[in-house]
Amino acid sequence: MFGIFKKKSEIDKLRDQYAKLLKEAHTLSTTNRKMSNQKTFEADEIMKKIEKLS
Repeated sequence: MFGIFKKKSEIDKLRDQYAKLLKEAHTLSTTNRKMSNQKTFEADEIMKKIEKLS
């Protein structure tokens, strides 16, 4: 019940951002390969930040 007031941790925020970037990369992979690669690169950078914090 009180979980709705709990703030997300930095790692949770980064994981959400990582998932969003991977989803965008997958969507772009059929239309714009260059942008898809860029989103994948950004997601990898986010994963490195997550690993550093863990």
